[in-house]
Amino acid sequence: MLSKASSLWYVDAPDPLTVLRANHDPDPDAALALAKQLYSDRDVLPIMVGTLAGCAGPDLDEVYIGCYPGVTVVCSAQAARIHPTELPELLVRPLASEHTYLVSFDTAHGWGAFAHWERGEFRRAFSSSRVNILEDEGLPLVWERPYWAGEHPVRWQAGELPDPQTLPFDPPDFADAANNEWLGFHYRAPAAEGALVPGDVAVCGFTLYPKGQAPDPATLIPPEHEPDGARPKRGLFGWLRGHDRVS
Repeated sequence: MLSKASSLWYVDAPDPLTVLRANHDPDPDAALALAKQLYSDRDVLPIMVGTLAGCAGPDLDEVYIGCYPGVTVVCSAQAARIHPTELPELLVRPLASEHTYLVSFDTAHGWGAFAHWERGEFRRAFSSSRVNILEDEGLPLVWERPYWAGEHPVRWQAGELPDPQTLPFDPPDFADAANNEWLGFHYRAPAAEGALVPGDVAVCGFTLYPKGQAPDPATLIPPEHEPDGARPKRGLFGWLRGHDRVS
């Protein structure tokens, strides 16, 4: 169950879940081209292939991109928007896609957000903490009703005292529900047997450097063995061969 995610999805496929379940490898050339398009003011260096299980909530100097037929996901700190409607235009529709979806959350802050654009036109956005609605634009969608009706309340830990103004749902779970509605899988909810999970979706990872300050790729090759739990930065360009995948 992920505690943090900041993802953008660009979708043309009528059934994105079918695409993601088809075991395609992500297209590294398309991912590199998109990374350079989105970060033209930075130097972009490939670092590894990971999955959404470990890469959905990247640091500011990282971006993870998975390019599949009709479905592209970009995991970037820029998607963690308190006001999703302020997403830069370049990120709203860099690929002229039919649909753009934003799904972000951070359980440490009890915050979640989601948004939808259709052919670049805004349709719906929501962002809140457990107590404060930070943005609520566009018409609520049918799938939202159970959350507003209190069918998915916050699960408080032992000893926690709920604020009397707490919303009738946990914002990270609300955002996760949007992801399931639009993409067909959950970041957070327990998965049924055989369901797609974040660890099934591979993404190509890149480090972002100030322009002209990228290191020599040969200096970035790590030792053979890394500490348990570390996020490996494998031999540069090794992931282009499809060998360096990290969950």
